[in-house]
Amino acid sequence: MPVIKREALPIQNETDIVKVRQVVRNWSVEFRFGLVDQTKLITAASEIARNTFYYGKGGSLQMEALQENSRVGLRLIFEDHGPGIPNIELAMTDGYTSGTGLGMGLPGAKRLSNEFEISSKVGEGTRVTITKWKGH
Repeated sequence: MPVIKREALPIQNETDIVKVRQVVRNWSVEFRFGLVDQTKLITAASEIARNTFYYGKGGSLQMEALQENSRVGLRLIFEDHGPGIPNIELAMTDGYTSGTGLGMGLPGAKRLSNEFEISSKVGEGTRVTITKWKGH
């Protein structure tokens, strides 16, 4: 699947989380996503960026604009080298939290995305990939 634009952002502090939201918003506007899809993508990105910073002890976001035939999508790949998630199935359960949050981050981001992948190794880190297709 051809990548038509790519950008990497660090997620090392609270300011970087705000920057992630701003850049995701700018990209969703640039690629003419509707307001509802913009909101879904920005919300999902904000949740995962926050997890990357707080639970993953910082990491990065790789953004990719995708073109597949006539459809356009935005793929966000969040990576950290933190403690990892010992039980992904449990972490994907609504209401579960390993910290002080509401437990909506990962399952909420999955619901807001068209495609969602997560992989994690304890002691090595976590990678979350979300993709939102324009108009889907």
